[in-house]
Amino acid sequence: MRKLIVLTFISLDGVMQAPGGPEEDTSGGFKFGGWTVPYFDEAGGNVMAEQMGHPFDLLLGRKTYDIFAGYWPQHNDETGAGINKATKYVVSHRPVNTDWKTTVHIGGDVPAEIRRLKQEDGAELQVHGSANLIQTLLKNDLVDELWLKTFPVVLGAGKKLFAEGTIPAALTVDKTSVTPSGVVVANYRRAGEVKTGSF
Repeated sequence: MRKLIVLTFISLDGVMQAPGGPEEDTSGGFKFGGWTVPYFDEAGGNVMAEQMGHPFDLLLGRKTYDIFAGYWPQHNDETGAGINKATKYVVSHRPVNTDWKTTVHIGGDVPAEIRRLKQEDGAELQVHGSANLIQTLLKNDLVDELWLKTFPVVLGAGKKLFAEGTIPAALTVDKTSVTPSGVVVANYRRAGEVKTGSF
């Protein structure tokens, strides 16, 4: 069985839209593309290298896939080598150009297809970006772990990691650290149902 892990940059108010650049995703009039860049430091780079420094496959939404496919095939550094080698599973209701090697289209009953994929033997499935896909994964309880990097900025609007339709879920914290620039790195693992009580 394969773990499905969401790796996401988020603001303090939960926005994950366009962390990497001004033109990455301007949908909804979003004006703060590239909001993570001032906070990236060597420690943040080391975290990403560690999280992507072992075998993995990618599960991506169409928009993120198109961004990745336009960039990573031309970059074969340590991170690029891992991404280029990974099988890219792309969720889209439209045909996908599979010229980038090891690209597989997922359509139709997406939750059922992803459940089937998780049952196979193979490397962990990492989800990067892909805000709309993440909503489908969260609604259908398909996420095993969340590896979050929370940046010390409030954006006020934009695509949220936990949007409407997210099911209630308990999580356990596996690992935490804080970079010199104030980014809180925390890995969460799914831990059953929400428990309640009173004081």
